[in-house]
Amino acid sequence: MASSIMESILAMVTPEMKQALAGRLGESPQAVQSGLGAATAATLDGLASKSGDSGFLSQVVGLLGGGTGQSLLSSLSSIASGGPTGATADLVNRFLPMVFGSQQSQVANAISQQYGLSASSGTGLLKMAVPLVLAFFAKMQNSGTLTVSSLGELLRAEAPNLRGYLPTSLLGSAAGVASAAGSRATTAVATGARAAASAPPRWLVPVAIAGALLLAWLVIRSMSTPKEAVQTAASNAASAAGNAANSAWAALGDMMKVKLPDGSELNVPSQGVEARLVKYLDDSSAPVSDTTWFDFDRLLFDTGKATLQPASEEQLTNIAAILKAYPQVKIRIGGYTDNTGDPAANVRLSEERAGNVMAELVRLGIDPARMTAKGYGAEDPIADNSTEEGRQKNRRISLRVTDKQAAA
Repeated sequence: MASSIMESILAMVTPEMKQALAGRLGESPQAVQSGLGAATAATLDGLASKSGDSGFLSQVVGLLGGGTGQSLLSSLSSIASGGPTGATADLVNRFLPMVFGSQQSQVANAISQQYGLSASSGTGLLKMAVPLVLAFFAKMQNSGTLTVSSLGELLRAEAPNLRGYLPTSLLGSAAGVASAAGSRATTAVATGARAAASAPPRWLVPVAIAGALLLAWLVIRSMSTPKEAVQTAASNAASAAGNAANSAWAALGDMMKVKLPDGSELNVPSQGVEARLVKYLDDSSAPVSDTTWFDFDRLLFDTGKATLQPASEEQLTNIAAILKAYPQVKIRIGGYTDNTGDPAANVRLSEERAGNVMAELVRLGIDPARMTAKGYGAEDPIADNSTEEGRQKNRRISLRVTDKQAAA
């Protein structure tokens, strides 16, 4: 008998499937094999973190109903070669947020970095791990051994075996990001729902964050600086921050309503990327061009990292709504940096950021087959890298339409 769930699942991956998956992702078979093991372990780890939640486990078992489990078992080879499509893609896109919550991109990045894969490959391996895990559960179901109780017991027993497969960056906190995410996901959803009802416009979040950081700095300084000097510094800094925020938003124009072909409506800045993109898509005389890029103007990342900050959610949600309203449109997401630092590291960072933006759009319901992501590092600067203002402009995420829906 197999010694673990992990071994049983990985035994389902034939050499042909591994080769097909490596070819589709453009990675070496060795890296794909290791990355797929890590993705599978992370998925099982996330499930194991909720093994005491019978309601959650009931949802997992319920996903296999209606012939879904048998369909997964028979289509693993085609998923490896072509990626999840149709109902399988919908299932994967539902399942990953159930398991990882908001940490899906962080898990994919950890897998990519551990095995030298692109950011998009890390996401692709997670999307392959889901059908494998569910197909294994379907085999249990076919044999009559899958119940909510037995699934919970199996996952709890398997949890210690997973650490040998998980990337090292996922081992440092609470036995992996997936476990931590599992315990936080329900609370995060509920908190987010409450906050949405009373929150100010999301574009104010980065200003609030900057204000909080400024306040913390002033408290520390006040311990060793005369009160008048602190007050002067506070006044000057607040004025500068306010002027910068006002200038940035003034450049985006007044808020306006933009109607989409599916009848939905967005409330966006008149000069923001959403309004400009919709105008371009509606203009039948505007051709698809390799040089026509739209720079995101309200995305925020952690400094020096690929982690998207919560304030980015508004713009990503708007872009997802636009792509849903123009279902024939395909895009390329490009990540860029300034020219400071190691060029190779800049390319990696820009690719990870572009990959995370793509992953978020997938999470919001956009078919990954409609998108590609690429990191360009310091290529194609749009401003002067000799100034801080110019370098800030060059650190960007851009979008290019590669296939355009004809205007109605």
